Amino acid sequence: MKAEPAVQRQLLELAKVDAELSRTAHRRRTLPELAEIDAGEKTARERRDALVSVETAASDLDREIARQEKEIESVRAREDRDRKLLAGGSVNAKQMTDIEHELQTLQRRQSALEDDLLELMEQREALGLDAQRTGAEVDKAEAEVAAAVARRDEAFKDLDTTRARRDEDRAKLLPRFPEPLLKLYERVREHKGIGAALLRARRCGACQLEMDRNTIAEIKAAPEDDVIQCENCGAVLVRTMESGL
Repeated sequence: MKAEPAVQRQLLELAKVDAELSRTAHRRRTLPELAEIDAGEKTARERRDALVSVETAASDLDREIARQEKEIESVRAREDRDRKLLAGGSVNAKQMTDIEHELQTLQRRQSALEDDLLELMEQREALGLDAQRTGAEVDKAEAEVAAAVARRDEAFKDLDTTRARRDEDRAKLLPRFPEPLLKLYERVREHKGIGAALLRARRCGACQLEMDRNTIAEIKAAPEDDVIQCENCGAVLVRTMESGL
């Protein structure tokens, strides 16, 4: 394949633009904020799950406390009724003995229920504090994610601006190349990452392979408009004054 030396040299401009596009794409894929967001979202989910668990336990305790309070009220009501019966003087001696015995039982029952209620209320208070702490952890995790997302979006904006500019530069360069040369360049770039590179001091600028004397002699003897490719990576070797030929 042949192409004017000046056209071949312009491949270096295209390769420079494509290299920056590749770096921009790589940067977009590997922004540290992306990993930070993933980790932060995982942490936030874990904190939210923990908060739901605490809130569920608190709700269960609230129902148990309400049930316990209702039972205490029932015992108190039964106790009030018995005391009124005793105070009314309308019961016989056996009934009085039975009522007094029941009152003692009710008092013991009420005392046990109140002790249980106190323990439940202490547990509920602890869960309330746990819910506050976990809620604060959720807020913190979500705020950290939001901050990372903002940094990511700002970085994306800058990278997209760079990509748009380089795409514009690339579009201006493409018409300068004959179709066969451009197809060769694109094919090599697709498979190897770099389509063209400067030959400098016997070394390929793409793969950094140092060439032996015979290869250099062949390149030196080749007409200037011959399109030379690196034997190792296939990149178009662009010859300039820096090539030392």
